[in-house]
Amino acid sequence: MTATLYFSRNPNPRLAVAVSRHLAAPVRYEWAAPLAPGQAENFRHLNPSLRLPILAEEGGSLWEADAIACRLSQMTGSAFWRAGTELPDMIRWISWAHDNFMHACDIVHFERGTKLRYRLGPLDEALVVRGLAEFHENAAILDAHLRRRDWLLASGLSFADFRMATFLPFNDVALLPVTDYPAVTAWYARLMALEAWAEPFAGLQAPELPPIA
Repeated sequence: MTATLYFSRNPNPRLAVAVSRHLAAPVRYEWAAPLAPGQAENFRHLNPSLRLPILAEEGGSLWEADAIACRLSQMTGSAFWRAGTELPDMIRWISWAHDNFMHACDIVHFERGTKLRYRLGPLDEALVVRGLAEFHENAAILDAHLRRRDWLLASGLSFADFRMATFLPFNDVALLPVTDYPAVTAWYARLMALEAWAEPFAGLQAPELPPIA
């Protein structure tokens, strides 16, 4: 049975698709909208929170992008999800991304992007200011690290790089000042040189996100 990766164009599903395509994983891709009217019961047995991405395999399903990336690396025999002595360092950067760099990006992206796409209320400028302050604080730390190497881990590209960059493909609406940080800018250019990262939905049926209101 071929695994199915249910996805949308939102940040975490995009991340899962990019990982899968980077690894050439043996999965079938299916765009989904579990929160759309009438769709919930089609997906609740796969993920009770009705959130994407979801990886469905014979015998069960897996949700959360990090777990799916780990599973896809297992499926393909790839070291993209590190093992052994490098695993703690990779987990360190994934954890730091969630609580710091990504968190800051998410605050700003939610206000300038998600809220306006899905008409969730007016933009909160105070939250944008807070998110930008957190972005500068954490981008400075990331920039200092990336001045010494091309990727987060000394051994090269890993899932930690993909995870750290989760919100940057949406910077056309978030308008985070990434270019203030040359090493971060160069690192992200290296990611954008990877076809799977730059164009994860190429050839897939994937409706565009709603326009910014």
